[in-house]
Amino acid sequence: MNRTPLLLLVEDSADDRHFFKRALSKIGCRVPLREAVDGQQAVDYLSGMGPFADRIAHPEATHVLLDLKLPRKSGTEILEWIRTKHPSPNLPVIILTSSDNHEDVKKTKEMGVDDYYVKPASFEKLLKVARAIVERWNLGLS
Repeated sequence: MNRTPLLLLVEDSADDRHFFKRALSKIGCRVPLREAVDGQQAVDYLSGMGPFADRIAHPEATHVLLDLKLPRKSGTEILEWIRTKHPSPNLPVIILTSSDNHEDVKKTKEMGVDDYYVKPASFEKLLKVARAIVERWNLGLS
């Protein structure tokens, strides 16, 4: 069954969330987007717990865009939870983080991350990253 794409953006920085949403809009991507501001909120959203139990108001995510450095649960903890406990362990997980540390890349690849991007320093480069993500995961451009 093909579901309408829905991207869960897991990012604690309000600025980073703002700029990524702006980049999506600028490239013409209209994929529905939900946000989680920390690791525990992401797990709650993905599992439909607490305030996210209403799946009409909070539809299931088809893709997760995940920072690594998060409060309450790290990005690697969320990735591990998705791969071992989520009802859809093959849920696409895309890392977008400031870390270009080789060990972070290696560890997340071994854990089954689908894509890994380093947050660029400029908005113009962020546009390119956003376009690459949208095109790679067929999230739809208008």
